[in-house]
Amino acid sequence: MAAPLDWTYDGHDWPHHNASRFVTAAGIRWHVQLMGDGPAVLLVHGTGAANHSWRGLAPLLSKRFTVVAPDLPGHGFTGAPATGGASLPGMARALRRLLDVLAIEPCGVVGHSAGAALLARMCLDGLLKPRCLVSLNGALLPLRGLPGQVFLPVARLLVLNPLVPWLFAWRAGDKMALRRLIDSTGSNLDEQGQTLYARLVGNPTHVAGALRMMANWDLRPLQRDLPHLSVPVTLVVARNDRTLSPDEALRIRALLPSARLVLLRGVGHLAHEEQPGTVADIVFKCC
Repeated sequence: MAAPLDWTYDGHDWPHHNASRFVTAAGIRWHVQLMGDGPAVLLVHGTGAANHSWRGLAPLLSKRFTVVAPDLPGHGFTGAPATGGASLPGMARALRRLLDVLAIEPCGVVGHSAGAALLARMCLDGLLKPRCLVSLNGALLPLRGLPGQVFLPVARLLVLNPLVPWLFAWRAGDKMALRRLIDSTGSNLDEQGQTLYARLVGNPTHVAGALRMMANWDLRPLQRDLPHLSVPVTLVVARNDRTLSPDEALRIRALLPSARLVLLRGVGHLAHEEQPGTVADIVFKCC
């Protein structure tokens, strides 16, 4: 069995190292960063990432808010969930337990990609009652067409093969392969961002956690329930996003006609890492 990321070794230069703490909730040892003062804003990263994704945005938001930024179960330095805990409802309940242990009730929530789906599920299930939800290139709906029919079965097959995470991690050691992976998102990251993603995808345990999450998520119930979402939603969409078509926002708007749409130009799927100042201004206006 592969060793998880080690905080002493792998986390020695983690962004905002001094803001990190480790908390046990829902039977999981969580890595979470807390910074700032005032009303709380919860930041939830997407599949395959960790809270390093907020390294530029978090300190900007901390000027007005208490920022709460966990690594999701199975990601980064947070432990893996129990059997069944990698599903969307399972992660929603676990994240609620973490907030209970921290005694924090967010006034605003910001989610990137799959993180936006997790936050929407929590709001629909009454686990969160924020006054705003900001979706950054949110993956809120099932994939359409052939990819939607193939993706889940393939992900489930991959997660059953213990060699797959090792293969992903081995490929991550190839700098050109990692560069192509980041380029495929439509984003242009600085050297620190590339180094941190290389550290994550170079660890088989982190890769296995991301694959397990993908294999266990079913967005069809969320698609069904989205019209009942009462929290004001802002959909931030990047024109250059190659991971999730910007047109997906139109599908979401069809279910949530009251949602506000903000289009960002010149950035890709990791827009909040490329333009943290722009995204911070959007959050300030919404929350």
